[in-house]
Amino acid sequence: MQKIKKIVDLSHELKNGTVVYPGDPVVDITVATVKEKDGYNLSNVHIGSQSGSHVDAPYHFKNDGLTVDRMELSYFMGNALVIDASDKGEFEEITLEDVKKYDRQMGKADIVLFRTDWYQYEGQDKFFRHPYLSAEAGAYLLDRGIQTLAIDAINLDRTGGTKFPVHEMYAEAGGLIAENLAHFDKIEFDEPFVIFLPLKLTGVDGSPVRAAAVSFE
Repeated sequence: MQKIKKIVDLSHELKNGTVVYPGDPVVDITVATVKEKDGYNLSNVHIGSQSGSHVDAPYHFKNDGLTVDRMELSYFMGNALVIDASDKGEFEEITLEDVKKYDRQMGKADIVLFRTDWYQYEGQDKFFRHPYLSAEAGAYLLDRGIQTLAIDAINLDRTGGTKFPVHEMYAEAGGLIAENLAHFDKIEFDEPFVIFLPLKLTGVDGSPVRAAAVSFE
């Protein structure tokens, strides 16, 4: 069995005040019981299916698409390729040309991670003016057999509009999108193995995740 050499946490903290997509349910975590009175500590956790670091199942954008509990677990883990888009500015598109620069490395990848470093702006208005993936690049990745995409920004598409071309494309293809992840800049090893397992929420469009990148000896 391979030994783990390093683990990088790719998740935002999920707590009261965690930033959510505009209009989504706010995170509300309260005390349900306390040890002194009830014999044990227990919390009441009210969150949306897309709160914090999360995954989007096809059902999020397709009524007859798979819900998160029905997707094969292989979609939520695999060998990852990090595409560095940290030079992109506010509302700047990650283009097909940006993606094609990584063609040689793509053959070993199950999952593509888009590094924008935008996670660091959580709590600022700039957080919602993040770079996003072009529809052309999304279609190219699907053609290359990449069924799972992830980004360290709150949305893989542009936030603030009414169109979600990459989400709709991946939903139609039965793929998976992971969003609002963090610390892609801390992945300092080649060929990371990434994991973002969802809760087994029956009939639901997505789930918060605890995401990690792992290197092995």
